[in-house]
Amino acid sequence: MRTLAWYHESTLTELCRSCYSIRLKARSATYVTSATGEAGFPPAGAPEFAFAGRSNVGKSSLINTLVGVPKLARASNTPGRTRLLNWFEVQPQKGPKVNFVDLPGFGYARVPREMRDAWRPMVESYLTKRETLRLVFILVDARRGVQDEEAELLEWLGECDLPACIVMTKTDKLSKSKRKPAALTIKRELGLPRPPIMTSAETNEGLADLWRVVHAVL
Repeated sequence: MRTLAWYHESTLTELCRSCYSIRLKARSATYVTSATGEAGFPPAGAPEFAFAGRSNVGKSSLINTLVGVPKLARASNTPGRTRLLNWFEVQPQKGPKVNFVDLPGFGYARVPREMRDAWRPMVESYLTKRETLRLVFILVDARRGVQDEEAELLEWLGECDLPACIVMTKTDKLSKSKRKPAALTIKRELGLPRPPIMTSAETNEGLADLWRVVHAVL
């Protein structure tokens, strides 16, 4: 299975030591389009990295901080606000352009179940048919740990032979003494070979590691 093992720290170090000087921001990042279904997907082009997670996991904030463009992906205090697939064209400090794709949040969305059920075929269509998709970042809230949705998504991606990387968000919300145990719990519950990448949009923790993953895949 390609889903987990490739993002080991040693692998990233070997792949990136000579090819990329880690920077915490992109050279540029712009909004491309949003879609409610396959007909609205933009033409396939640059390699794509999808961000998936619960609707209050901090996807938009992490994307904004990762590329260094505030409010690029609109963050909201209202869970479920992101109801579309949103594309962003990103030019890293080095290397080719890539697309970041913000997927609709799942779980705590304060929207009718019928609407949430309608998102699933849209997301599955993207994940299974998009030839330029390189990796799915699955985000897990450090404070809440693994929920059924994250575990089910990871299992489903594995069955589809789609590579994934687990990312723990909002680590700044935990005391330093609780961060490593929380990461080890996620590792154990998801059966990962290594702990997830620990990140914070507030402190920039883990952003360099995310860029290493992007460039290792490219």
